[in-house]
Amino acid sequence: MPTNAAAWIKAADTPLEVGLAPCPRPAVDQIVVRNRAVAINPLEWIIQVAGNLTYRWLTYPTVLGSDVAGEVVEVGSEVTRFRVGDRVLGHAVGTDKDSNKAAEGGFQLYTAVLERMAAPIPDTLAFEDAAVLPLAVSTAACGLFQDDQLGLRHPSANAEPTGQTLLVWGGSTSVGSQAIQLAVAAGYEVVTTASPRNFDYVRSLGASQVFDYNDPDVVADVVAAFQGCTLAGAVAFGTTSAASCIRIAGACQGNRFVSIATPPVSFAHLAEPDRGRLAMPKLIARLVSSNVALQVAARRREVRTRYIFGTTLKANEVGTVIYRDFLPSALAEGRYRALPAPTVAGHGLADIQHAMNLQREGVSAAKIVVTLP
Repeated sequence: MPTNAAAWIKAADTPLEVGLAPCPRPAVDQIVVRNRAVAINPLEWIIQVAGNLTYRWLTYPTVLGSDVAGEVVEVGSEVTRFRVGDRVLGHAVGTDKDSNKAAEGGFQLYTAVLERMAAPIPDTLAFEDAAVLPLAVSTAACGLFQDDQLGLRHPSANAEPTGQTLLVWGGSTSVGSQAIQLAVAAGYEVVTTASPRNFDYVRSLGASQVFDYNDPDVVADVVAAFQGCTLAGAVAFGTTSAASCIRIAGACQGNRFVSIATPPVSFAHLAEPDRGRLAMPKLIARLVSSNVALQVAARRREVRTRYIFGTTLKANEVGTVIYRDFLPSALAEGRYRALPAPTVAGHGLADIQHAMNLQREGVSAAKIVVTLP
């Protein structure tokens, strides 16, 4: 058996510590991946600083991390899609309530990954590029395609135009980048928002129109752009995105539904060493009041809303559609791009905490990645 090591979190609101870890053995429907690159998401540092609020079920010590890319070293008895040596990307779900297992966390050398949450990658795709995709692809796919979300038509190689237009608020974010590509691959026109420096980037992903989300007239301008269009729905990325999407959807014809990926408050200040003992109660109060305000605004405008949890596709047909039917061939044929580009912030498990700190400070049209030897 190989020797495994992990960047452990020993308790909520503590820094990661590198140490030895048991080498995972795959369940019947899992593969074990020797990770060569892992990516950082806001989810990881939010769990770190606010785990007692957001992921109360976690058993410590545990291993965080969702995005992995590497080589298959072992397969479960019922796995048929992969063989030892295959290059793959995978969405690790160790922090999910129905998993809650360190062996399934991404921030280690070896991770057990569900077969249905992994996809082969072409030899031309570097591991650090592939690692930017899994959680972002899953989250976007949940919001776009699940029946309890927007319920859009699934992506395919030659999708016919649907005649409908999707709003993606925050198109240059990691998840927004996937939402644009997936929606275009499903035959939808996409209108999005970004900062002006990222206009060309989101257009390169397939967006037909892009607006500056900092423009004071952006809501009115987007509403005007939807005149004569049928709204396929909206997906909201960013702390201020949901309120704007609700206003826009309420003024459009079509599917007045907003899938929300980001809470309406920031958790970043919880990581500050001098945050004070009232920081968490104040955050909870703001979170509750902001969500109440969103629901009131949505009801007034006859708009439906729902939060996205980015791993729910593992239990329905969307996971299979994305990771088995669409992504492998789309990556191999160049129809899908591994973006935003990785910013490599380190080259070992000891660098993951630093990478998480960088991600918390904010990135634009990029994703923080750590390579592993």
